[in-house]
Amino acid sequence: MSTNASTILVVEDDSIVRMLIVDVLEELEFNVLEADGGEQALEILNEDNQHIDLMMTDVGLPGMDGRELAIEARKLRPALPILFASGYAENIDVPEGMHLIGKPFSIDQLRDKVKGILGN
Repeated sequence: MSTNASTILVVEDDSIVRMLIVDVLEELEFNVLEADGGEQALEILNEDNQHIDLMMTDVGLPGMDGRELAIEARKLRPALPILFASGYAENIDVPEGMHLIGKPFSIDQLRDKVKGILGN
């Protein structure tokens, strides 16, 4: 784990997809936190000493969906950049300060999107 690397919270209910995303981000030398849904993500976001630079969430989460999660996350961390992943990218209005990547995405697309958001 690199000390000056950005930390990304990945929220994805499909464990295989989540593992793939985490693997890619770790290969790119990001620190990665994982959550399997909104409740677990909010627990992580509630930890005051846990630095998070970006939350990447699937839109179609069971229970609390990605958009509802984003609203709650912004209450806790108003400046948190949020990247939505969706298989229906063209149908989604992304709120101000939030970003979107269509599924399926390539490793290169994910890398470019994340680096673009984080400005490195």
